[in-house]
Amino acid sequence: MSTIQKRKITVVGAGYVGATCAHLCAMKNLASEIVLIDVLEGRPQGIALDMNQSGAVEGFGATVIGTNDPKDTHGSDLVIVTAGLPRKPGMSRSDLLATNAKIILSVADYVRHGSPEAHVIVVTNPLDSMVHLFRARSGFPGARVTGMAGVLDSARFSWFIAEATKSGVQDVKAMVLGAHGDSMVPLPGYCVVNGVGIKDLLDKPTIAAMEKRTRGGGAEIVNLLKTGSAWYAPASSSVAMAKSILNDEKRLLPCACFLNGQYGFEGLYMGVPAILGKNGVERIIEVPLDLDSRAQMQKTAGAILQDVELMREMKLL
Repeated sequence: MSTIQKRKITVVGAGYVGATCAHLCAMKNLASEIVLIDVLEGRPQGIALDMNQSGAVEGFGATVIGTNDPKDTHGSDLVIVTAGLPRKPGMSRSDLLATNAKIILSVADYVRHGSPEAHVIVVTNPLDSMVHLFRARSGFPGARVTGMAGVLDSARFSWFIAEATKSGVQDVKAMVLGAHGDSMVPLPGYCVVNGVGIKDLLDKPTIAAMEKRTRGGGAEIVNLLKTGSAWYAPASSSVAMAKSILNDEKRLLPCACFLNGQYGFEGLYMGVPAILGKNGVERIIEVPLDLDSRAQMQKTAGAILQDVELMREMKLL
């Protein structure tokens, strides 16, 4: 068992994603104190009690605290924000933006006040817009506010590649950039199975079908579940980012980063490959893109900018 670190992590939102994030953080001994906060009275407290009791079996030493009081989050080293409502039938994109923006603004206020040195990972959808809003409200440096999307989208692409090549998913490395949505940009040229490019293993129609399935990866799970959305892979992806930051692992992970000229974009959050370490986003990696991928990146940037403009019109920014 790894040595537990005297650190504090807050997970905002005690839904399936948030609860799973908290449990994974405890299991991986990322902090001595893990706070799970939610607006529903009793839910985070009950989940925390259950998790603490699982520690007797799993052998982790973290203490999980369930709360409804933002004061209990003060002094956090890292905050994972999962709180928010999913898009429901009949709900427009502007409705979703307005609803989840209120949550993000509230969270940003108490994180800024009580945990001014914290790193923040935003999971709430629409992701690229919400991470943009969180940074603007908190005033935190862009390097300390990131969005979880690319790790998840790349994990989904990896699984589809493993299925198609009949290989172990642990040997697959995939890369997906851009917005977390229909305009995301899978990069098959940067996808390998233990070093072998997938273009040498699969034909173009198969790869194109996997790209399409990756773009609709979240919707596919929603359609199967009927109610609710994915939580295991999103939680694992969030905690992988948290672990790289807290343990200064300097892993190269695709995530929503604040761009200052990289890929030709300025002042915009978008999914790109980045080195995550103790300083947050320590370096954004600019990989060469072909003409088609560049065009897709322009399209995905346009989709993000539409949401940003919509938030401005709603006076959220």
